[in-house]
Amino acid sequence: MPKVAYHLYHPDALTSRVVFASPHSGRDYPWSFLRHTLLDEHAIRSSEDAYVDRLFECAPQFGAPFLKAGAPRAFIDLNRSADELDPALIEGVRRTGHNPRVASGLGVVPRVVANGRAIYRGKLPMAEADRRIAVYWRPYHAQLQKLLDRAHAQFGEAVLIDCHSMPHEAVDGIVRAGARRPDIVIGDRFGASAAPWVVDRIEAAFADAGLVVTRNAPFAGAYITQAYGRPLRNQHAIQIEIDRAIYMNEAEIRPNEDFHAFRRLLRGIIADIAAIGHRDQKLAAE
Repeated sequence: MPKVAYHLYHPDALTSRVVFASPHSGRDYPWSFLRHTLLDEHAIRSSEDAYVDRLFECAPQFGAPFLKAGAPRAFIDLNRSADELDPALIEGVRRTGHNPRVASGLGVVPRVVANGRAIYRGKLPMAEADRRIAVYWRPYHAQLQKLLDRAHAQFGEAVLIDCHSMPHEAVDGIVRAGARRPDIVIGDRFGASAAPWVVDRIEAAFADAGLVVTRNAPFAGAYITQAYGRPLRNQHAIQIEIDRAIYMNEAEIRPNEDFHAFRRLLRGIIADIAAIGHRDQKLAAE
């Protein structure tokens, strides 16, 4: 079993209404898990948002908390609802309405990693799925809501930045001829999970640093933005996807020669985003 459900890094003083979180960067793959999989220690990491935690770990220096997963995505997917159980993997689960994520093997307990490679040889008992949800999924989400509630209580507003990475080829289908490839995809579920002024400010932070940004294509946000984005209640959730090729060798799953330079660039962006929460007045009034 992975050792902990999450790691939480607090600022010395909470000065921002922004909460940064990385639900897919967990990389604790215990032998008790690996010995039941069909994949080797390298292949099973292919769905991981590798090193995203290292990119965003400076957030507490700017007055914002940073929460990251303790368990890897291949073990439990924190960006899925607890009831997104895959009947092709979990014994006793009844097929209900069509859920494209579950159907593709990417439920709360994933059946596959990147490129549809199967994780297990057979099915898992329902008791195992329930245990993973109870020990890892529920504590992570309870802590995430606690951080948002704290920000809301102190500032009257909370902004969740849900931090992810995407394969370089993920945007191939949306790149227009002659246009630069997007480096960043911002997901706000087409306006449902965050107020426009929040998303505009976040997009500007990336664009002002020279990065190409697009919205909602091909990633508009999944369970976390859907569950936590409540702009009418002054709780906003925005998903950030970063092209992995910018900072890592995707095939070898290791930082590339540009990693440190990009992390320095991102540090300024994180400071800019965290500064959204440094205003005395509510941003919704701006």
